[in-house]
Amino acid sequence: MARKAIETEVVRVDAQRPEEEAIARAAEMLRRGGLVAFPTETVYGLGANALDAEAIARIYEAKGRPASNPLIVHVADAEAARQVVAAWAEAAGRLAARFWPGPLTLVLPKREAIPEIVTAGGPTVAVRIPAHAVALALLRAAAVPIAAPSANRSLRLSPTRAEHVLRDLKGRIPLILDGGPTTGGLESTVLDLTTSPPRLLRPGLVTPAEIETVIGPIERAAKPAGNQPLPSPGMMARHYAPRAPLEIQEGDASSRVQSLLAQGETVGWLTFTDPDWKHPGLTVLILPEEPEAYAAHLYAALHALDAADVTRIVVDLPPEGEAWLAARDRLHRAAIKSRPLSSLPVNHVRRTPGA
Repeated sequence: MARKAIETEVVRVDAQRPEEEAIARAAEMLRRGGLVAFPTETVYGLGANALDAEAIARIYEAKGRPASNPLIVHVADAEAARQVVAAWAEAAGRLAARFWPGPLTLVLPKREAIPEIVTAGGPTVAVRIPAHAVALALLRAAAVPIAAPSANRSLRLSPTRAEHVLRDLKGRIPLILDGGPTTGGLESTVLDLTTSPPRLLRPGLVTPAEIETVIGPIERAAKPAGNQPLPSPGMMARHYAPRAPLEIQEGDASSRVQSLLAQGETVGWLTFTDPDWKHPGLTVLILPEEPEAYAAHLYAALHALDAADVTRIVVDLPPEGEAWLAARDRLHRAAIKSRPLSSLPVNHVRRTPGA
C-alpha cells in the first residue's frame, strides 16, 4: 500500500530572534506527536517528542531509517539532560560546562522514560544542547526533549538549508522551520562516556584535542559494534551520500576528472584551486582551505551538485590532522570503495585511490 503524501509547509523564522507564533505552533505540533524540521548550528534536524514512541516511529518512517540506527536527544539545558540519563558522569558535567550549548553529543546510560526506539534498543542515550536560537526556542516552548536526526532521507546528504529538507522530505513531514543556512555544516561530535577511557564515536566540529583539554585522554578510534545496538548515529559504513557516486582523490585529480569526462560522464569536482581548463560536462566548485569554513560549505556544495544532476563526483582529499577529521570521515562514508575514517587511528589514515 502506497504511503499517503501530506502537505509540507515551510515557515520562515528569524535565525536570531525566532517569531513566537511560529515557535508556539511548531511546539504544539511536537507535543501532539507530529514532526517538525528545524535548524541547529550543525545541520537541520527532524524532531519529534523523545518521550513518545509513536512519534519517534514517524521519524523512522519519514526518513526510511533503519531501526538499528539510534537518534540524538536534544534538550534545552543541562538539567533537562539529567532527566533523560540514568547516571550523570562527572566528566559530563565538565564537558557540558565547556561545550554546551554546542556541537558535542554525550552518550550516557538512558532512563527508562526514553523509549527503546530512540536508542535502537540499546542501554545508552545520546544527548546534546544545540547552539541555535530556533532550536533552543523550540525546545523551551515544547517543554519536552526532542529526538532529532538529520532531516533527510536515510543515508543521503544531511541538509544545511530548508530547501535541502524540502527536496528530500516534501510530502513526508508537515512542517519545516526555515531559519536560513546552518553555520557549522557538519554533524556534532559524539563521545561515549560509558567506557573508560571515553570513546570518540563520531568526529565532528569539536575536536578530540579540545575534549582532552577538559577530561584528559580519550580513545579516538571507534570500534565496530558487532551484534550490539549502535550507541550513536553516524556509525554506519555508508552514510551522508549524494545521489551521484562520489570518489576521493589525493593530489592532482585532473587526470581522473578528464578520464570520466571522456567516458561521457557529467562530473562535479570539489577542489581547493580553480583548474586552468574547462569542459561543458564539468561543474567545478572551489571549497575553502580553512577547515571550519570547509565544513560549513561541504554539504551545501554536494547538494548543489545533486541539483545539477551530475553523474559522478570527484573530491580532492582534504589534509590530514584533527581539524579535518570530521570532513574526511563524512567523505569516506559517502564515497564508493572506501572505509570510514572513524574506524582508523588518527595517525594512520588510509589513502583512497581513484576508482
